[in-house]
Amino acid sequence: MDFIYAVIPPQVLNQIFVGLSRTTILFIVSSGMSLILGVLRIPNVAHGSLYMIGAFMSFTISKAFGGGTTGFWMALVLVPVAVAILSLIVERGLFQFLYEREHLMLLLLTFACSLVFGDLVKLVWGAEYKSVPVPHMFQGFVPLFGGIPFPLYNMFLLIVGPVVAVALWLIVNKTKIGKIARAAAVDREMVGAVGINVSWVFAVVFMIGCLLAGLGGALVAPTVSVTLGMDHTLIMEAFLIVIIGGLGNIWGALLGALIFGLSQSLGILVWSQFGIIFPYLAVIIVLLFRPTGLLKSTW
Repeated sequence: MDFIYAVIPPQVLNQIFVGLSRTTILFIVSSGMSLILGVLRIPNVAHGSLYMIGAFMSFTISKAFGGGTTGFWMALVLVPVAVAILSLIVERGLFQFLYEREHLMLLLLTFACSLVFGDLVKLVWGAEYKSVPVPHMFQGFVPLFGGIPFPLYNMFLLIVGPVVAVALWLIVNKTKIGKIARAAAVDREMVGAVGINVSWVFAVVFMIGCLLAGLGGALVAPTVSVTLGMDHTLIMEAFLIVIIGGLGNIWGALLGALIFGLSQSLGILVWSQFGIIFPYLAVIIVLLFRPTGLLKSTW
């Protein structure tokens, strides 16, 4: 390890791991948005609101089960399912009738949905800050590079990220619904002509994408103050990640999240007062050289 420390100081290695744990949340939320964008061609601005709803639901479910480790695991299981059911209601009641409309109209419609969701959150949970406790099993730190303490919960996030990425790859590439969805994204009429109900395929894809938003909200809840407006920054970051990764490309979302998360984390180390500008500089640099994104866009 001494050779590695001579090249990369322990503080930098530790900060890279912090950035990777932040990348996990960004990837989970952005991949859901990218999936919806790639298959349904909907620029879903309400995706961030579903992430916020997931965080508030996590507070309620965690509290209902005592707020400890049991509450955390129950929230992690139930919140994504609840958000997916909510998204199915919206998709069946609204979006399924509008897939053929122009993208601008869909963008405005999802923006309107985000405003409605924001008001619903205020009505149900109020405007006060909520907090979700870190489960006992993930409290504390582990010594990493050079003995520098690293939060145990962030280590858990580093494990969750690859698990979600592999699961998403299996769903998209190895399941029947994934293959049909990819075909429908290219030619909806052709898939419909062989007797497949494309409308329900789109509904399932929309649910999976929104489920990931709920999962991101449940995972981030123990690390932040759960409050109204927490979706604003996230949705902006998610759109930038999807754009630099390649519109509708799930692996582009992973690459974009890595660039965004690491540049933010290392930027704080370089210039702590203005560390927040580094990920945006990275976005500008990427788009200067790759205006259509790093990987192939499905648009």
